[in-house]
Amino acid sequence: MAERRYEHAPAHTLPGLLQRGRGLGARMAQEDPAAAAELVYGCIRWEWRWDRQADDRALYLARLVRDLALPLGPVVELLAAGADACERATRVLELLALDGSAQAREALRGYVRDGEHWQDVLESVAAAWPVEWWDDLAGMARERLRGRDRAELWGEPWDRWGLAGPRPVRGPRGPKPLAEVDNAGLLRLLADPGETEERRTAALDVIDDRGPEPGVIPLVPSLGKADGKHLLWPLIGVVEKLGALAVPDAREWARAEKGWLAGLGYGVLAGHGTVQDTPVLVARLERDWVERRWCGPKRTAEGLRRFGPGAGEAVSLLRRFWLWTPHSYERAAYLEALAAIDPTGLDAVYPECLWDCEADARLLGIAHAPDGPGIGGRLAYLRDDPMEEPEVRAAAGERLAALSG
Repeated sequence: MAERRYEHAPAHTLPGLLQRGRGLGARMAQEDPAAAAELVYGCIRWEWRWDRQADDRALYLARLVRDLALPLGPVVELLAAGADACERATRVLELLALDGSAQAREALRGYVRDGEHWQDVLESVAAAWPVEWWDDLAGMARERLRGRDRAELWGEPWDRWGLAGPRPVRGPRGPKPLAEVDNAGLLRLLADPGETEERRTAALDVIDDRGPEPGVIPLVPSLGKADGKHLLWPLIGVVEKLGALAVPDAREWARAEKGWLAGLGYGVLAGHGTVQDTPVLVARLERDWVERRWCGPKRTAEGLRRFGPGAGEAVSLLRRFWLWTPHSYERAAYLEALAAIDPTGLDAVYPECLWDCEADARLLGIAHAPDGPGIGGRLAYLRDDPMEEPEVRAAAGERLAALSG
């Protein structure tokens, strides 16, 4: 069965809400735990994160398992369902163990003794649990590693047990190519169409180290790779350092047919443009919506946020992105932009954020959810939950103290 699924259910349905990690999904699931059980297990069984390196789900799913009093058996079974499912189940179970579940704790310890991906699980629990919960597994680990290459064993628990492989020995780094060439010479090199991509990349790398160089600006459209689809990688840092100096030219770049050049232009306008650039950024946001590009609209939203009410044309799109994006990492940015541009209706949204999968969204809920029924109870829940992120627990405690003060 496929591990990765992008065919998310509609955002107004319970499956779609749970797949996206929305707070409303968690609240709806509590109304009928039996009906929601398979949906929750399915969110652990299959990969619904748009970006598994950025989107949070483990705490959200662990809370659903705990709060709905779901049996742990189906989660434990996923430890043997392949590397990716094992990783998701591990993150949920190790949190539930921190919450006091002896079953979750013993399931992971047992898997370390006998499971296929035991090294990954052991490293994960060593990072999450108190040392006394895993230190007694040292003898078992030595036995399982007998005759194995230890070159990839770094960090805990391997350092503590003396099982870590040797660290790579790196000598002093030599100067970068072209480091002795002054900026004028580097600019001449970049302007020469006969130069190789390798030397032009090296020239940009040196310029990036030195700080803003306005002389690069007219050359930017020519600093892509031969395939026409990608830029020379140091150009991103070079343009970022230029900041507002690049705005006039960025307005032209944003209209380019080359995707990499247009992307640079939109990025400059989002970070440093003025309110006159609102239509261009709104058009970019609309194109992202039509093409269902979920990675990147966050930056456009942050740029529109700077314009406050002057970016009113973006409100409908920002609301749609907040409701529908499966890329939960970006969700809070849409609410922050709406708060600056047109906060109408957000008082009804912030309470949902207290159940969101993303810590940034929960922090928004803590800061802005209006006082009302159930808010104090949820704040206390966040403050006292041993699975919660420290900054969220602290913020919830401060808000509660302010309410009672």
